[in-house]
Amino acid sequence: MNFLLNSISKYRRDLHQIPEVGFKEFKTQKYIIEALTDMGYNPNIICETGVYVFIPGNSEYCKAFRADIDALSIQEENTCEFSSKHSGFMHACGHDGHTAALLGFAQYLTTIKNKSISTLLIFQPAEEGPGGAKFICEAGLLEKYKVKEIYSFHLFPDLEEGTVSTKAGPFFAQATEFDCKIIAKGGHGGMPHKTNDPLIPFTKIIDSYQTIISRNLSPFSAGVITVGQFNGGTVRNIIPNSVDFHGTIRAYSQEDTENIIKRMKDIHRGTELAFNIKVEDEFRILYPAVINDAKLYKKFLNVSNNFNFIEGETLALAEDFAFYGEKVPAVFFLLGTKNKKKNFVSPLHSSTFNFDEKVLLEGIKLFTKIWEDNNEI
Repeated sequence: MNFLLNSISKYRRDLHQIPEVGFKEFKTQKYIIEALTDMGYNPNIICETGVYVFIPGNSEYCKAFRADIDALSIQEENTCEFSSKHSGFMHACGHDGHTAALLGFAQYLTTIKNKSISTLLIFQPAEEGPGGAKFICEAGLLEKYKVKEIYSFHLFPDLEEGTVSTKAGPFFAQATEFDCKIIAKGGHGGMPHKTNDPLIPFTKIIDSYQTIISRNLSPFSAGVITVGQFNGGTVRNIIPNSVDFHGTIRAYSQEDTENIIKRMKDIHRGTELAFNIKVEDEFRILYPAVINDAKLYKKFLNVSNNFNFIEGETLALAEDFAFYGEKVPAVFFLLGTKNKKKNFVSPLHSSTFNFDEKVLLEGIKLFTKIWEDNNEI
């Protein structure tokens, strides 16, 4: 497949220069449509900025392959010749690579005249938020083309370049956001007895959160509660009236997520009584957990035996690919991009994330092996 390298490098570098955030990927959509049309396809628009192509085969048995197309609100610090031309926006999560790989896979499929199965290629908007996969699924696309299996991959700088990794069962976590506000009574720092300091109950709440994971979840389950932002006070000698704090919850089942939220609310109510304050809270369950289908994972192992494969570990990251897995059997895998010699070591969502496009060939090759596997589930 080396004949594809020039094409996918061009796709990736062109796309990297026009990063757009969720449901605003109009230039990206136009580029994808033109590339697919040049290949001889008739692409379709979905969910305003998404694109899909259905390729009928000799069988109605349909396999789907998905790439996310959106970028992030990050100012790029790379100085490469194809760096972002949209100030304040960057493909810092590798979605330009995912899209380029799926375009390369589409190009490869044009060389196969006798296609044994049907194929659906999905170029999905808004993975970073608010979750374009949910809207694709609600549009009925998978049911329309009777999709039986769906696959996707994510570039991953924690793995060495070209390494493939995944696992059966829970792989990525369910993500939940929370916003909280402690309302109390502020005043002079030299007269705390005339105030009701919100910082004290704030520290008690954060400390109590840690008992939820250690004492309310099964030892065989996993979860994370992280408070990543808090704001309170303006002057060193003034006790504030309120404290705001915001964070994320990660778990691997709806039951555990709901249990964590319930216990957090219980802690809030108990703290209200203990400190005579008010706690306002809001929870937003975002993406489900990514669950790799056990039977499909066995098929994946069979076709990936000639690749540099390592068994993955459960990660507390989140991915809206999970919505597809709630509809049809799915497998999501990681493709390593770490290359110390070329200094491709920056993490995802960083302003210097970069990779060598040749790694995308491994993703296309694996897609091809999956597509060629005639064993139905």
